[in-house]
Amino acid sequence: MENVKSLNKWANSHTYLPVDLVRIVLGVFLFMKGVSFVTNVQYLHDLISPIDRFGGGMFLLHYIAPAHMIGGIMIVFGLLTRWAIAAQLPILFGAVLVNFMGHMHSQSLILAIAVLLLCIFFLIYGGGKHSADYYFKMQQ
Repeated sequence: MENVKSLNKWANSHTYLPVDLVRIVLGVFLFMKGVSFVTNVQYLHDLISPIDRFGGGMFLLHYIAPAHMIGGIMIVFGLLTRWAIAAQLPILFGAVLVNFMGHMHSQSLILAIAVLLLCIFFLIYGGGKHSADYYFKMQQ
């Protein structure tokens, strides 16, 4: 617990507006990706087809889109940012893995790796000063 507090103190003293804008753009991107998965379910089904042979395909169909939409909104506002990012990580690891198991799409792979790295950064960094997490913490 002391590690998390020291990370929060460091992040709050070294926060910058551009980093918060990157967090907001990441949240909007994840939300829009979730919306695109909801509007085109067949595309999502085709994406997870290499993993579907291991089972759990229907669970993945019903987890990925809502997790992206709800998590994206939470990341935009900075509300429970680390928890929202933690819900995205299995999906993003799967996105990178699907590119190696199925047909390799280099643009998709680069995008998945970039978003994964951003999520890992914000998992460590947190929401920043311009977030609901910081606002609620200061209210205590």
